[in-house]
Amino acid sequence: MSGSTRLLRVVLENEPPPDLPSCIEADREQAVSELTSANHFVPLPHLGQTAAGPYALHLSIREARLVFDIRTGDGAPVTVIGLALGPSRPYIKDYHLLVDSYTKAVQEGRKARIQAIDMGRRGLHNEGAAFMMQRLKGKIAIDFETARRLFTLVCVLHQRVSAR
Repeated sequence: MSGSTRLLRVVLENEPPPDLPSCIEADREQAVSELTSANHFVPLPHLGQTAAGPYALHLSIREARLVFDIRTGDGAPVTVIGLALGPSRPYIKDYHLLVDSYTKAVQEGRKARIQAIDMGRRGLHNEGAAFMMQRLKGKIAIDFETARRLFTLVCVLHQRVSAR
């Protein structure tokens, strides 16, 4: 994987609330770790200009918009892409419902239920990845696995913002 087509660093701009569920924090840690170790991420040229990678992504939610603040690995600005958060909300809601169900199933020790929820989470992440790829089409070139991890981070970020 070429260094010029990848993310070097991912930063979630919004601070987590102190009571963020541990499974959501674990999802965040895993997504960031996997994303920075293997990804395909290339901001597409805007007005014929773009900077070479690797890139740093600062992801945040501001004024009901999902903001991709893309910088070079050295921190120089490349571009900022804002997407309306509204179309993402059904996926985010489903993610949080699954997290709540998973937490409850773990507390109750229901292995079969945990396995069923894990299958549902995988399916939702696949749908979320396809959705992310569609939303970023023409703005950022990403592969499916990168889109899956970005979807996770968007859901975690939404939880961080809405839990305040």
